[in-house]
Amino acid sequence: MPKFILKRVGSAIGILLVLVAVVFLLQRFSPSDPVKAKLGAFATREMVADERERLGYNDPLPTQYVRYVSGVVQGDFGESLRSRRAVSDDLLSFVPASVELIASTIMVAAVAGVLLAMITAKEGKRTGFIRVFMTVFASVPGFLLTLFGVLLLYRQLGALPASGRTKFLDAPTGPTGFLTLDSVLAGRLDVTVDAIHHLILPAVCAAVVPAVAIARVLRGSLVTTLRSDYVRTARSKGLKERAVVRRHALRNAAGPTLSLIGLLIASLFAGTLIVEQMVAWPGLGAYLLRSISSSDFPAISGIVIMLGIIYVSVNLIVELVQSMLDPRIRAI
Repeated sequence: MPKFILKRVGSAIGILLVLVAVVFLLQRFSPSDPVKAKLGAFATREMVADERERLGYNDPLPTQYVRYVSGVVQGDFGESLRSRRAVSDDLLSFVPASVELIASTIMVAAVAGVLLAMITAKEGKRTGFIRVFMTVFASVPGFLLTLFGVLLLYRQLGALPASGRTKFLDAPTGPTGFLTLDSVLAGRLDVTVDAIHHLILPAVCAAVVPAVAIARVLRGSLVTTLRSDYVRTARSKGLKERAVVRRHALRNAAGPTLSLIGLLIASLFAGTLIVEQMVAWPGLGAYLLRSISSSDFPAISGIVIMLGIIYVSVNLIVELVQSMLDPRIRAI
């Protein structure tokens, strides 16, 4: 394996270990007693003491940490105080819905962002108007756009549903947890169409701000790239402007945009929490809010670590893709 990849993977593992250590310490030094929260207000001192011994809370702190890290490596985040199930099982139930929504959001944002960047890379009256439009929408919160979308597209026009993942009560629930994919595998195209119909409103509303961010970063890179010598050479060979942008400029300008998309993917897992609540989306946001309201520390810790793994993994993948597009990055 190349040294560049080993270095980046080692850095990612180091960051995750620090995150796990911070989460572990926050749990252990929290003023709330997780054992009492688990057993309830009517638990006796003997019951609390026995449970603390069973869970290993009386062991030395280094021993507890090693055991905790070992469990995290195996995908064991402990038992939820609210659901009384393994946190990993709960996450498997809620995460697919969030991933499906975020994947749809990123696809919409990436396509719209690239198109806007290519359109506005040239100066003109139309592009000036579009840039003003982008500046306005860059600062609009996603939840406000979602509220506007619900009021307009659902309440006024009745064009799109505004809650849930599907109207079918007998929709497939496996094997992947992604409703659009599971319905295709089950041969339920009616559910597939309905699931996509339910995805449009939250995905488009959540994609507006990321799309503008992608467009602005990519446009800046494109403007610089289009002035470079190799682009002038390509034009002198008689290539059409669209071909010059697609074949030469776009690839070389994509580096900063890929980094931004990596950050957006990770941040959307937190940013869509309010959006999920507004459209009654049964995803990670619903699980997190329920866990916070019930002081379910194992569940909250599991979510934080999982988001950290996603954040680091996505940015690692983006960095590796960037190195393939631009070999100069490997020397950094």
